[in-house]
Amino acid sequence: MKPTPEDESPEALDELAAEYVLGTLSGEQRTALIARMNTEPAVRAAVDGWEARLLNLTALVEPVTPTSRLWSRIERSLDELKAPLQRPISRWRRLGLWQGLAAAGLAASLVLSLALLSKAPPVTTYMVVLVAPSNQAPGWVVQANDARMIELIPLARDDVPEGMTLQFWTKGDQWRAPVSLGLVRPGEAYRVPLTRLPALEPNQLFELTLEKAGGSPTGAPTGPVKFIGRAVKVI
Repeated sequence: MKPTPEDESPEALDELAAEYVLGTLSGEQRTALIARMNTEPAVRAAVDGWEARLLNLTALVEPVTPTSRLWSRIERSLDELKAPLQRPISRWRRLGLWQGLAAAGLAASLVLSLALLSKAPPVTTYMVVLVAPSNQAPGWVVQANDARMIELIPLARDDVPEGMTLQFWTKGDQWRAPVSLGLVRPGEAYRVPLTRLPALEPNQLFELTLEKAGGSPTGAPTGPVKFIGRAVKVI
């Protein structure tokens, strides 16, 4: 049963506000949320909070007019994402949250917002929205470009317990084991050159795990998954 405004959890409201700002709600859901914003201060505050988080990205570069080539690529990507996913996703961990179009919809919206901020080539070729397994709240965005560089961008501050650290991992569908991309500081952007890895592929898994200070001692994830997502090709 779909929760009513009275029994809606703060996490569910935050997720709904995030999807509204990212533009992934259906027309009916969007209309309903707009009506609630006019009468429910908590809804308005949640939406304002997400708008403030994402608008901060505009301070990273100077705005430029997108080229016709960029608009064509965005339109093609969105057209492809309209079709239902046909094949099931092969899971590295059976979290049960990467079914349907939720991740693709979030990624497509972030492509639209972040790509317009891109000042010049290299061009973003893959996007990933990393969400928390517990409530599917977006926490980080991964974007990869044709210059063989990955950038991890925080959407919110996520505190890490003392003596622990966040470790960044990736794994292709056919890889034998995940590969560490390094240790990440909460709330800070992180860039990784991919010169020693195979080319990225659709559905490639990315995740952040909570590890002991210094990182995993085994070369594989040992701690709980904090955020997880799969790559969506955008050109």
